[in-house]
Amino acid sequence: MWSYNGVHIVVVGCGRVGSGLAMQLSDEGHSVVVIDKNRDAFRRLTSFNGQTLLGSGFDRDILAKAETSQADALAAVTRGDNTNILCARIARDNYGVKNVVARIYDPQRADIYMKLGIPTVATSLWTTQQVKRWIVPSDDSIEWTDSVGTLQLVERILPDELAGRKLEELNINNDVRVVGLIRGGVGRIDVNDLFAQEDDILEFMVTPQGLHELRVMLEGGFA
Repeated sequence: MWSYNGVHIVVVGCGRVGSGLAMQLSDEGHSVVVIDKNRDAFRRLTSFNGQTLLGSGFDRDILAKAETSQADALAAVTRGDNTNILCARIARDNYGVKNVVARIYDPQRADIYMKLGIPTVATSLWTTQQVKRWIVPSDDSIEWTDSVGTLQLVERILPDELAGRKLEELNINNDVRVVGLIRGGVGRIDVNDLFAQEDDILEFMVTPQGLHELRVMLEGGFA
């Protein structure tokens, strides 16, 4: 594998979303491979330091060239629901890619696949930032901050190793508080008595110091 500063990410589909995602990730120093069946689609990559591969996102030879077995994440963002789900499942089940996400046009199907453990985002809700939360969980993005910068709202994917913990155990002093979660496509704020589950999306209210403490906890510093 070539050297890189961040993580190795495979993006299947080089349309508007795929190209935007690939360029942003590349600019942030990650190693990015973009796969698309249409050579002309790569013209959208106007500022890109990664690799492009012409072919299908579930072709074994193409996936081998993309070094998918060493990938940290894969985003399937073509225009076809079936293609995206197939690519995500192959990456997760056959290549052991931990962080996968599939773009889905049919919201009802998206909910079904989420319940099966395949992270999906319906087109009506899709943003580049949302997919980054799945494939780069350590991203430091902030959703909202108050006018003086003393409180910040952040959204994070629950690491698998924290599943089973009571959500209130994830609070840290007066700097980190769990204020809501999204589970199976449904948001909740009555979280005090709930236990964390795999694929939960958690909403935290943090102080600037708490943002650092939250990252340490989610990266494995929780005792």
